[in-house]
Amino acid sequence: MPPASPRFPSSAHTSIKQRVEHVKEQGRAEDLQAAQAGSVAGSTAAAGLEEGLWLCPVEDRRRLDSSREGMLEGFSLGNYVLVVEYTGRLFREGKAVISGELAGIFERLGRNAENWQARLQKLAGGRLLGRFFAARRARLREVAERLGVHHLANLGGCAPR
Repeated sequence: MPPASPRFPSSAHTSIKQRVEHVKEQGRAEDLQAAQAGSVAGSTAAAGLEEGLWLCPVEDRRRLDSSREGMLEGFSLGNYVLVVEYTGRLFREGKAVISGELAGIFERLGRNAENWQARLQKLAGGRLLGRFFAARRARLREVAERLGVHHLANLGGCAPR
């Protein structure tokens, strides 16, 4: 296996490692790097990156080219790798720099880097607020209804839209 780099995480116990390994096994590491750009060409490169993987795809590409439901439409595996990389840097002195790419990703997610960092600092404090930490209130309500959950706690930490 090639040495770990910021673009290709090496942690043995994360879904991101399994996603990246799946892409490498397909011989499509360059496509993953292109998908990080978030452009039309990047979206084209991301086609099929997560097909055949047992994990739920990060990007919901049903409108484009996939029959599998993903987590978020317009949020590619490449975007996910960039956000994870940035998140890892948040807690290292002088390392958290938000690039133009990340600003665009956070904007599409209806977030910003400052709110993201504040939420992660709450998590680092030892209190996990739920499985759907970065979801919008409306999305949490949809999931709760589907799961038969009648009471939602901690909605104050969610984006209102």
